[in-house]
Amino acid sequence: MARHAAPAPAPAPPRAAGPTERSSRWSTVFWAVSGVFAVLAAVVGVGVVAGEPRTVGPAAAPAAPPVEIDELPLSSTYTSVDAAPLDPAPDARTDGVVVHPVRETVVHDAPAGRPIARLEPTQFGDTWLPLLAERGDWVQVLLPSRPNGSTGWLPATDLDRATTPYRIEVHLGSRTLELFSGGELAGSWTVGIGKDSAPTPTGRTFLLGAFTDDAQDYSPVILPLGTHSPTHDTFGGGPGTVAIHTWPTEDVYGTASSDGCIRVPPDALERLAEVPLGTLVMIDEG
Repeated sequence: MARHAAPAPAPAPPRAAGPTERSSRWSTVFWAVSGVFAVLAAVVGVGVVAGEPRTVGPAAAPAAPPVEIDELPLSSTYTSVDAAPLDPAPDARTDGVVVHPVRETVVHDAPAGRPIARLEPTQFGDTWLPLLAERGDWVQVLLPSRPNGSTGWLPATDLDRATTPYRIEVHLGSRTLELFSGGELAGSWTVGIGKDSAPTPTGRTFLLGAFTDDAQDYSPVILPLGTHSPTHDTFGGGPGTVAIHTWPTEDVYGTASSDGCIRVPPDALERLAEVPLGTLVMIDEG
């Protein structure tokens, strides 16, 4: 996984030269006064140069204000962060860049903006999130917490980054799931989706994790997404997280009969279980 290297610091601006001294006896006062004004002009000139450094590309956002991280709500699949901005482009694809917080980090509502939550390095394994936008030393990501489509800005210094070639698309109207790799279709399956009273939520989300659950026998692996049921607060005691998983009988594929989860055939789950965490998942009505 590639790491992002911080840009080298810009060179300091050159200092302005002071005034030239004059030695004529009759012009001593004149040149002394002129020297004062010249020194002032030089100081002002240096201040302007130092105050307006030349940059390459967009200027970096200012540093974020200090905050007590323990006082912030946790952003996880079990929580809600009501102050989180909603996804500005829920139908847009990303370029596959995903980020992982290497330490507990603060989530902001804008670059160097108001702290709204904290994010931990692990949830269902390592926490990987799709990168939506980048501004200076800040990146915007999708969050795992409610409400669906929540986003936040993280300091790039707290993150590792990588690129996944995959994208998952779920089309509710045709009840199909498509797996893309490098922009090419790598697999397509007929799937089961949420029923009318408990629909599968639309918008872009991501593959949040992968785990096994010995308390159930309907799927050898469960793949939770970063989105939640709009009608259920819980699934069997869990937080109502929508997931991809198999089902014991084949009659569910092609139907709208689940409580919001996406039921896939065993061969689809086998392929999807190999997809890196953080991979974008697009769910639409198509």
